[in-house]
Amino acid sequence: MKPDTRLWLARLCIGLVVLWNLQCALVFLLWPERFTAGFELVGVPGEAAVRGVGLLFVMWNIPYAVALWHPVRFRVSLYEASAMQAIGLLGETLIYLSLPSAHSLLQANLLRFILFDGVGLILLLLAVWLVRHATFSASVHQT
Repeated sequence: MKPDTRLWLARLCIGLVVLWNLQCALVFLLWPERFTAGFELVGVPGEAAVRGVGLLFVMWNIPYAVALWHPVRFRVSLYEASAMQAIGLLGETLIYLSLPSAHSLLQANLLRFILFDGVGLILLLLAVWLVRHATFSASVHQT
């Protein structure tokens, strides 16, 4: 496969994760009341907590966006994003496993996050695989 093709496929994988993260952030920031029940939260404090999670999604996307810009040149950001995604997946899984069964709504919400981060991790690792042997040749460096 040509280096430019690998670069653009890696960008596509990363871009899907970035868009998914930013979409989640946007709905958490704009309509937090729709999601408070899933976190077993209520009222203004619950909405503030959900908005806070939305803001965190935006903040966490910085290395993802840098990797999206050029996953070969900024490969470290791609590795950082992959590590962040893996930590999120592991952490959410541990939280899920620690919840008493009486919290089925919270468990269901965590399962969505586990799926969300699991798919994201697969896409990011695919991007890592696509750029693993890329060099800084003139054509890849300029794209």
